[in-house]
Amino acid sequence: MLASFVHGFLLALGLILPLGVQNVFVFNQGALQPKLRHALPVVITAALCDTLLLTLAILGVSVLILSVPLIKSILLVTGVLFLLYMGYVTWRSQPSDRQGREAESYSARKQITYALSVSFLNPHALMDTVGVIGSSSLSYSGTEKWVFALSCILVSWVWFFALALAGRFIGSLSSSDRFIRYLNKISACIICASAVLMIYLW
Repeated sequence: MLASFVHGFLLALGLILPLGVQNVFVFNQGALQPKLRHALPVVITAALCDTLLLTLAILGVSVLILSVPLIKSILLVTGVLFLLYMGYVTWRSQPSDRQGREAESYSARKQITYALSVSFLNPHALMDTVGVIGSSSLSYSGTEKWVFALSCILVSWVWFFALALAGRFIGSLSSSDRFIRYLNKISACIICASAVLMIYLW
């Protein structure tokens, strides 16, 4: 059972560490929100989305959904358009002081909406979850399979809370305004690059 836990933990950590759209959004909200608790909606939503996707991948349900070409195409087109829009908005964000950063932060409803979008409208990320986590879970059965699943889920929850906390630390620094502006530009480039990559891999 320990082996399945360690396997799931390391595998999920390797998948979640790269600086993707979801990670960028969680970190940005941690940096822009006036207090860490105000970033909890995006943290909890992102973690719950990952929990659902991981569970579906391990149960094999997501393979059936993504095997339908029409559903996959709709997800791809919607995801690309949404990512390009997010990239544009992020690039134009120019908070020049603490009040400006707070004005650029998202409401709880908007955080949840965007977190749901970047979690579910990214076919490339969905395929990673299905292809890597789902196929790796086939090595286990019974209790070991669910220990593997829970370790993957644990990584998601800890990681998103840590990202928001790191963002809040950066955002609390009095000299962080320039960093936030640069971060917005880098984030916008990553988001748009993700959209282009999705089109290329289609």
